[in-house]
Amino acid sequence: MKRLVFGLMLLASPVLAQEAVPLIPFDGSDPLKLPKDLYLGEVTGVAVNSKGHVFVLSRGNTTGPAYAAAAAQLLEFAPDGTFVREIGKNLYAWSFGHTVRVDPSDNIWITDKGSDMVVKFNPRGRVAMVFGRKQEASDRETGPLERPNPPLPHEDGRFRQVTDVAFDAAGNAYISDGYINSRVAKVDRNGRWLKSWGSKGAKPGEFNTPHSIAADAKGDIYVADRGNRRIQVFDGEGTFQREFTIDVPYDAKARPAIGNLPDLAKIEAGGGPKTMMPGAPWAVCITPGPKQVLYASDAFPGRVFKLSLDGKLLGVLGESGKQLKQFGWIHEIACPSENVLYVAELLNWRVQKLVLQPKK
Repeated sequence: MKRLVFGLMLLASPVLAQEAVPLIPFDGSDPLKLPKDLYLGEVTGVAVNSKGHVFVLSRGNTTGPAYAAAAAQLLEFAPDGTFVREIGKNLYAWSFGHTVRVDPSDNIWITDKGSDMVVKFNPRGRVAMVFGRKQEASDRETGPLERPNPPLPHEDGRFRQVTDVAFDAAGNAYISDGYINSRVAKVDRNGRWLKSWGSKGAKPGEFNTPHSIAADAKGDIYVADRGNRRIQVFDGEGTFQREFTIDVPYDAKARPAIGNLPDLAKIEAGGGPKTMMPGAPWAVCITPGPKQVLYASDAFPGRVFKLSLDGKLLGVLGESGKQLKQFGWIHEIACPSENVLYVAELLNWRVQKLVLQPKK
């Protein structure tokens, strides 16, 4: 099997030890057929249901100010990319969309970072359950949330800049909460709040922006602990099982999708969030079926990784850029099968469909 040959960037930290990983050949396409005068904004989420329909969460449908715009719109497309409908038009929760997921019963769930809410739609597109509560428009103190360190104490049933949701076979939902609270919450199939675990920090079981979350067939929960540059794994009760990092060589000439080249040595030495470090997981997705694998993405240098559930690296693909087969901050991954992925790109305002062609 061919191996990636990368120019190695010299880094002080031992956690970025390099190893050769197979390069996965793939094709990329723009699968969505947008109607006239319908435009995507930053695409924060993508999900696929059992019928192959694609759900896209975009920060479109707004020309408002940078702050306090209702930047969220949920769209559905048929398997051939034909536009089907908009779901939740003018929904009270819309503020700053973050992710969309589809559960095993084809219910559609969204997380909204701006309103601190999680909404479950049934397959018909009607609101079935809501979690969290939006700030009140009548309150003088309503405005941007502060980020004290450590955060204020958690409150059951409420979120602070919620990020994602995952589901186990029993119908429980696991909500990553998020930019401020740095924890995982668990609710049952009837919406009853069961528990939460985690707090801000870098120890096992602590988080620094749990940004994405997925569950495997056994009910283990995989959390993309982005600011700590690792994936943590828990059982369904929140007991820590293991953690792993993604350490893959990359071209020393690689450029970020936007902004200046990150000063990786300074980030590592300073002890701050490792969001822009290579291998910092922005999104995680676990494939269905008896043979499950995990896909994850980083923002710099902008790749998708294929891993076994125990963290073994199986392959890598892609790079930052604006063309097809290049990525601009993958914010969510949908993986309906091992070799078909959909990726939501924040900076390129699009969904790409990736068809992988791994060597046998």
